[in-house]
Amino acid sequence: MRKSVYAIALVICATVVGVASAASKGRVTVANSMPVVVKTVPQSGNTEFAPGTAELRVTFSKDMQDQSWSFTEIDGVKFPEIIGKIRYLADKRTCVVKVKLEPNTTYASYLNSAKFGNFRDADGRPAQPYLLIFETASAE
Repeated sequence: MRKSVYAIALVICATVVGVASAASKGRVTVANSMPVVVKTVPQSGNTEFAPGTAELRVTFSKDMQDQSWSFTEIDGVKFPEIIGKIRYLADKRTCVVKVKLEPNTTYASYLNSAKFGNFRDADGRPAQPYLLIFETASAE
Protein backbone atom coordinates (compact mmCIF):
# COMPACT_ATOMS: atom_id res chain seq x y z
CA MET A 1 0.00 0.00 0.00
CA ARG A 2 2.77 2.42 0.95
CA LYS A 3 4.57 1.80 -2.39
CA SER A 4 1.31 2.43 -4.29
CA VAL A 5 0.73 5.75 -2.51
CA TYR A 6 4.37 6.71 -3.15
CA ALA A 7 4.07 5.82 -6.84
CA ILE A 8 0.83 7.83 -7.21
CA ALA A 9 2.46 10.83 -5.50
CA LEU A 10 5.41 10.63 -7.91
CA VAL A 11 3.09 10.56 -10.92
CA ILE A 12 1.19 13.60 -9.63
CA CYS A 13 4.49 15.46 -9.05
CA ALA A 14 5.71 14.57 -12.55
CA THR A 15 2.47 15.92 -14.02
CA VAL A 16 2.72 19.18 -12.08
CA VAL A 17 6.38 19.60 -13.03
CA GLY A 18 5.64 18.88 -16.71
CA VAL A 19 2.82 21.42 -16.89
CA ALA A 20 4.77 23.96 -14.83
CA SER A 21 7.77 23.55 -17.12
CA ALA A 22 5.62 24.18 -20.18
CA ALA A 23 3.88 27.10 -18.46
CA SER A 24 7.22 28.70 -17.60
CA LYS A 25 7.88 28.97 -21.33
CA GLY A 26 4.63 30.84 -21.91
CA ARG A 27 1.25 29.47 -22.88
CA VAL A 28 0.72 25.72 -22.31
CA THR A 29 0.17 23.90 -25.60
CA VAL A 30 0.32 20.33 -26.85
CA ALA A 31 3.59 21.18 -28.57
CA ASN A 32 5.36 22.34 -25.38
CA SER A 33 3.86 19.79 -22.97
CA MET A 34 5.12 16.32 -22.15
CA PRO A 35 3.80 13.46 -24.27
CA VAL A 36 1.11 11.21 -22.78
CA VAL A 37 -0.05 7.68 -23.50
CA VAL A 38 -3.26 7.82 -25.54
CA LYS A 39 -3.73 4.09 -26.23
CA THR A 40 -2.31 0.72 -25.26
CA VAL A 41 -2.83 -2.80 -26.56
CA PRO A 42 -3.80 -4.49 -24.41
CA GLN A 43 -5.80 -1.74 -22.80
CA SER A 44 -4.70 -1.14 -19.23
CA GLY A 45 -7.14 -2.93 -16.93
CA ASN A 46 -7.95 -5.72 -19.41
CA THR A 47 -8.56 -8.99 -17.52
CA GLU A 48 -9.03 -11.37 -20.47
CA PHE A 49 -6.09 -10.74 -22.83
CA ALA A 50 -5.15 -13.83 -24.85
CA PRO A 51 -2.04 -15.69 -23.65
CA GLY A 52 0.69 -16.73 -26.10
CA THR A 53 2.77 -14.60 -28.45
CA ALA A 54 1.50 -11.02 -28.70
CA GLU A 55 2.54 -7.49 -29.57
CA LEU A 56 2.26 -4.91 -26.82
CA ARG A 57 1.56 -1.47 -28.32
CA VAL A 58 1.83 1.91 -26.66
CA THR A 59 0.70 4.98 -28.59
CA PHE A 60 1.74 8.45 -27.46
CA SER A 61 0.26 11.89 -28.15
CA LYS A 62 3.40 13.09 -29.96
CA ASP A 63 6.24 11.87 -32.16
CA MET A 64 8.78 10.05 -29.99
CA GLN A 65 12.55 9.53 -30.02
CA ASP A 66 13.48 6.17 -31.54
CA GLN A 67 15.61 3.70 -29.57
CA SER A 68 14.45 5.27 -26.29
CA TRP A 69 12.01 3.60 -23.89
CA SER A 70 11.53 2.67 -20.22
CA PHE A 71 9.43 -0.36 -19.35
CA THR A 72 9.90 -0.25 -15.58
CA GLU A 73 9.37 -3.39 -13.53
CA ILE A 74 7.21 -3.24 -10.42
CA ASP A 75 8.29 -5.25 -7.35
CA GLY A 76 6.46 -8.56 -7.15
CA VAL A 77 4.65 -8.16 -10.49
CA LYS A 78 5.71 -9.98 -13.61
CA PHE A 79 6.68 -8.32 -16.88
CA PRO A 80 6.25 -10.33 -20.09
CA GLU A 81 9.21 -12.12 -21.65
CA ILE A 82 10.38 -9.97 -24.57
CA ILE A 83 10.97 -12.12 -27.66
CA GLY A 84 11.52 -9.44 -30.27
CA LYS A 85 13.11 -6.04 -30.79
CA ILE A 86 11.40 -3.02 -29.30
CA ARG A 87 10.62 -0.56 -32.08
CA TYR A 88 8.45 2.34 -33.17
CA LEU A 89 6.06 2.11 -36.10
CA ALA A 90 6.40 4.52 -39.04
CA ASP A 91 3.95 6.90 -37.29
CA LYS A 92 6.75 7.60 -34.71
CA ARG A 93 4.14 7.49 -31.95
CA THR A 94 3.45 3.78 -31.47
CA CYS A 95 6.01 1.66 -29.64
CA VAL A 96 5.71 -2.09 -30.31
CA VAL A 97 7.30 -5.02 -28.50
CA LYS A 98 6.72 -8.72 -29.19
CA VAL A 99 6.23 -10.74 -25.99
CA LYS A 100 5.33 -14.17 -24.69
CA LEU A 101 2.37 -14.15 -22.28
CA GLU A 102 1.52 -16.98 -19.89
CA PRO A 103 -2.12 -17.84 -19.09
CA ASN A 104 -3.76 -16.63 -15.85
CA THR A 105 -1.04 -14.09 -15.16
CA THR A 106 -1.06 -10.44 -14.09
CA TYR A 107 1.46 -8.26 -15.88
CA ALA A 108 2.35 -4.66 -15.02
CA SER A 109 4.92 -2.04 -15.93
CA TYR A 110 5.30 1.67 -15.55
CA LEU A 111 6.02 3.28 -18.91
CA ASN A 112 8.49 5.80 -17.52
CA SER A 113 8.78 6.37 -13.80
CA ALA A 114 10.38 8.79 -11.35
CA LYS A 115 13.69 6.95 -11.81
CA PHE A 116 13.52 6.02 -15.53
CA GLY A 117 12.25 8.44 -18.18
CA ASN A 118 13.47 7.23 -21.53
CA PHE A 119 10.16 7.44 -23.37
CA ARG A 120 10.79 10.95 -24.75
CA ASP A 121 9.24 13.06 -27.46
CA ALA A 122 11.21 14.27 -30.47
CA ASP A 123 12.21 17.40 -28.50
CA GLY A 124 13.52 15.36 -25.54
CA ARG A 125 10.65 15.85 -23.08
CA PRO A 126 9.99 12.69 -21.02
CA ALA A 127 6.52 11.16 -21.31
CA GLN A 128 4.12 11.31 -18.41
CA PRO A 129 4.52 8.05 -16.39
CA TYR A 130 1.75 5.54 -17.15
CA LEU A 131 0.82 2.26 -15.49
CA LEU A 132 0.14 -0.57 -17.95
CA ILE A 133 -1.49 -3.45 -16.07
CA PHE A 134 -3.43 -6.37 -17.49
CA GLU A 135 -4.24 -10.04 -16.95
CA THR A 136 -4.23 -12.94 -19.35
CA ALA A 137 -7.10 -15.37 -19.78
CA SER A 138 -6.97 -19.13 -19.13
CA ALA A 139 -5.25 -21.39 -21.60
CA GLU A 140 -7.70 -22.86 -24.09
